[in-house]
Amino acid sequence: MGFANFKYLFSTTDAFIITRNTICYNVVFIVVNLVMAVAVAIILSEMTSKWKKFYQSAILLPYLISYVIISYLVFAFLSTENGFINNSILKPLGLDTVSWYTEKKYWPFILVLVNTWRCVGYNCIIYLSTILGFDRTYYEAAAIDGATKWQQITKITIPMLRPTMIMLTLMAVGRIFYSDFGLFYQVPRNSGTLLSVTNTIDTYVYRGLLELGDISMSAAAGVYQSLVGFVLVLGANLLVRRIDKDSALF
Repeated sequence: MGFANFKYLFSTTDAFIITRNTICYNVVFIVVNLVMAVAVAIILSEMTSKWKKFYQSAILLPYLISYVIISYLVFAFLSTENGFINNSILKPLGLDTVSWYTEKKYWPFILVLVNTWRCVGYNCIIYLSTILGFDRTYYEAAAIDGATKWQQITKITIPMLRPTMIMLTLMAVGRIFYSDFGLFYQVPRNSGTLLSVTNTIDTYVYRGLLELGDISMSAAAGVYQSLVGFVLVLGANLLVRRIDKDSALF
């Protein structure tokens, strides 16, 4: 009976959609968050403004906000009748308003944007703390040799930051079969029209529990996600070892 629970995830035509969405979104999240977090961390490390601490706190703040609140913030922007985008941008420009919660084509971009806004700050703080711990004599020597800021970033900062980047990326790869439930369920407001682009393994299982009340199936999905994540971490770490053995986790 235990193995029969695994059939639930693959017994319908939704299996391909939810697996595709989960993997593809997470791959995009990993790449975008990595690039943005490193870029913002480098910018903050170069700042000398007295507002630097404020900027650091402001960037981290979205990560501390509940997705319930974030969903209402997104709704304030995207509401068809009272949303900021429709009423303050599209209408003044003479453009047609958009029914955001029924238009599937916009949501891959909206979800990536919301995820980046929320998560970049957390990774940025990790990268920033790593950068601030670098030996400044490297930068002083480079400046004496006439290196520009860009050259210092590309030749000193990023190479020294690479172990941290690899570690956080491997951790993210391990959760590539997990989705942020609040992002995919609450932000789209559980709109049935958007399921083909917002439904992931986690939200699919949750909806299955609501309809069937099958706890065993939910546990099976958790095991499936954990096993795949474990295999992905091992595979990614093996790939890193082949490219640069010193940067691998184990």
